[in-house]
Amino acid sequence: MPSQGTVLVTGGAGFIGSHTCVALLDAGWAVVVLDNLSNSSAVAVERVEELSPGDLTFHRVDLRDRAAVGAVVDERPIDAVIHFAGLKAVGESVVDPLRYYSNNVVATVTLLEVLREREIRDVVFSSSCTVYGDPANVPVAESAPLSAASPYGRSKLFIEEIFRDLAAAEPGWRVLLLRYFNPVGAHQSGRIGEDPHDVPNNLMPFVMQVAVGRRDRLTVFGGDYPTPDGTCIRDYIHVEDVAAGHVAALDALDRIEGCQAVNLGTGTGSSVLEVVQAASKAVGADIPFVIGARRPGDVVATWADPSLAEELLGWKANRTLDDMCADHWRWQSTNPDGYR
Repeated sequence: MPSQGTVLVTGGAGFIGSHTCVALLDAGWAVVVLDNLSNSSAVAVERVEELSPGDLTFHRVDLRDRAAVGAVVDERPIDAVIHFAGLKAVGESVVDPLRYYSNNVVATVTLLEVLREREIRDVVFSSSCTVYGDPANVPVAESAPLSAASPYGRSKLFIEEIFRDLAAAEPGWRVLLLRYFNPVGAHQSGRIGEDPHDVPNNLMPFVMQVAVGRRDRLTVFGGDYPTPDGTCIRDYIHVEDVAAGHVAALDALDRIEGCQAVNLGTGTGSSVLEVVQAASKAVGADIPFVIGARRPGDVVATWADPSLAEELLGWKANRTLDDMCADHWRWQSTNPDGYR
């Protein structure tokens, strides 16, 4: 396969980053991974190389270390950047907002300074549906009002604004802000998947850790929301669909100018209890759970209007919630302790 060029992937050892690296290598890209491993594992990178042998190099670097980032970028010509690196737990961000603003916002500014100096201006940014806050209407289109209900969400929103300001001030930047909803699942091989270092802050990894015996039961945060079963509703999307969306975004950069936001979602919402039911089906046993208090920063219901992604990127999610649960369970059941 002819080379597409070289892409720098920050946070490439993480959950979404590792799956995207496989998709990039499969598509003919050379990949340079930069990750500080604060919530990821170098084993994930090794397994990426196992799944899709190709031109991949890994550097353990913190994005806030400007000299180290510059040294990595100077090693070889970089054609584009996919920026994943960042902390992502809503609840944790409420407790420790400064850590999130430093790790997410300050690190992004440092990265952009390095890129600007070297005239690298093609970027795909890993944003989030949290920039919509608690939306008044669903499905949510890119034109919806922006706000955020947590420091994590605000860090994503601030970074989006930085990209927009930069693109407006300096011609030549081509940036796609991919606002994806709730990535879950795992590579169909079961070799890479989501492996949070601490107690999972997201639903699916916690459910699967209960199923594999690492945790006693799931606590559902709130059973009194104004939804059909009283639990929050989210648009869950398979991580391999998200990875494919990033490859499509790279291909689309030469068709845009400035900065453009695009949703990556299925367009369908599922409640927490519906996810638990689908996970129980995949596992073949009931997932024990209790209803607890609401969690700070959670919104009631949100799912995407993904029509712009199909129009602009030629991309559409095609995996179901059952697929997501089956693939996530394959990963968790064959790797009960994650990468450790």
